[in-house]
Amino acid sequence: MLDATRSAGPRHRSSILVTGAAGNLGREVVDRLRAHGAHVRSFVRRHRTGPRPGGESVVGDLTDPAVVREALVGIDAVFLIWPLLDSAPAHDLVAELVRAAPRVVYLSTTAIDDEAARQSDPIVQVHADMEALLLDAGLRPVVLRSDTLASNARGWTSQVRAGDVVSGPRVARTAVVDERDVADAAVAVLLAQRDRLDRDLYALTGPEVLSRPDQVAHLGAALRRPLRFQALPADLARSQMLADGRPEPLVEALIAASMRRPDSTRTTDHVERLTGRPAGTFARWAVDHAAEFS
Repeated sequence: MLDATRSAGPRHRSSILVTGAAGNLGREVVDRLRAHGAHVRSFVRRHRTGPRPGGESVVGDLTDPAVVREALVGIDAVFLIWPLLDSAPAHDLVAELVRAAPRVVYLSTTAIDDEAARQSDPIVQVHADMEALLLDAGLRPVVLRSDTLASNARGWTSQVRAGDVVSGPRVARTAVVDERDVADAAVAVLLAQRDRLDRDLYALTGPEVLSRPDQVAHLGAALRRPLRFQALPADLARSQMLADGRPEPLVEALIAASMRRPDSTRTTDHVERLTGRPAGTFARWAVDHAAEFS
């Protein structure tokens, strides 16, 4: 386990830029960094409720070099979540990172196949492209490859409230990981001195490989309801996601992932290595968040 408090140094209060700060994972990272006494600057696309106490925010787009340049002033480290399905618009961002020279911690995916010339689907491909872009620029990022986040299950909220069937495309079995564990691991890396890390790439997984029906069953157990998952053919799943208001490029990427991404059998101890405790289960996540689905 990294001793983040000690490694950050008693005389220096780290200043950290968190991109994607309004998302499920970003919020967890921001809260934990502030609990550790770091100065946090949140990068958000739009104001919602304003900056949280004890921090500040920058509103804008990661593809805008001027906004990024302003956001990086006085920053020691960046937690980077790239929000687009194309890495090409990231070149200006990377140039600003090179100019400002902060430490970069990039959130990627465990679905990357390092031996493949092309990845299974557009979502995995953009992560692989971003990793290469950051490395080729000489930034020496620490890459956190995360498995499927448990918080993705929040996308089922309206279906769970409406009935006992959760429908959607079939997706690959993965070691679903609690976003709180990913946030704890990210904070440990962000606050640690670089030479205290034992590697440049970590694979953050949960303790067990789960299918969509497994996850829905765990959620049903937490709610004490007979929930079940119904896999939809690609065409029906596409229509459903478009009707829910998801952008068409994202829907097409998700459909491609459902059809092409292989099942995973991999679990790691990297969450424990960084945080000092084992990764939590999806069943525990479901119990802790059951009220959100009621």
